Amino acid sequence: MFCHIVGGEISPLLANLYLHWFDWLFHRSDGPASGAKAKLVRYADDFVVLARYQSERLVAFVETNLEQRFGLAINRDKTRVVDLKEPKTHLDFLGYSFRFDRDLKGRDGRYLNLQPSKKSLTRVKAKLHAMTGPRHCFEPIPELIGRVNRMLTGWAQYFSQGYPAMTYRAVNTYVRERLRTHLRRRSQRPYRPPPGVTYYEQLQRLGLIYRKPPPRRPL
Repeated sequence: MFCHIVGGEISPLLANLYLHWFDWLFHRSDGPASGAKAKLVRYADDFVVLARYQSERLVAFVETNLEQRFGLAINRDKTRVVDLKEPKTHLDFLGYSFRFDRDLKGRDGRYLNLQPSKKSLTRVKAKLHAMTGPRHCFEPIPELIGRVNRMLTGWAQYFSQGYPAMTYRAVNTYVRERLRTHLRRRSQRPYRPPPGVTYYEQLQRLGLIYRKPPPRRPL
């Protein structure tokens, strides 16, 4: 069960005050953590309840305590019960997308695929687009690429869990195309790398660091 509490900018702070006691009730001896062997994973006002079976009793515990006991409003548009065993079902939480996929090598069974969500990819592309836009035409290339590297280093460190290889490749391709457009925009003549050098290599020479996924490890 994925749940989101309605609120404004101060919502995360208030959520930590209110939901501290919800955590306590959840893990009490008569709470779902003991009775249903459920797990509660919370970040500020967003949380996920993990259980082998999402019973009506478990859902009622969450909704009754949040809305009646604590007087909080659950965002129904962002709250749902998800069965990851169902085909094409996924759960997005804290920028990651969780789903069970078939083995890429054709072996029996499925594995838990953890990778950056589509929304996370859209956000990082938007940042890269802004960082390489026309207003930065007169910024020295080493400085611009340095800022891009620093931003992507933090992004890649956060999204280093699971299987992010496809997303890393998408980001590498996007930043390469944005910088290629940027270099052409800066020059009165069509910009080209030196003879025999590809844009991929030229951008590396200029300092761009391409993101490589970490070694795969079982979740």
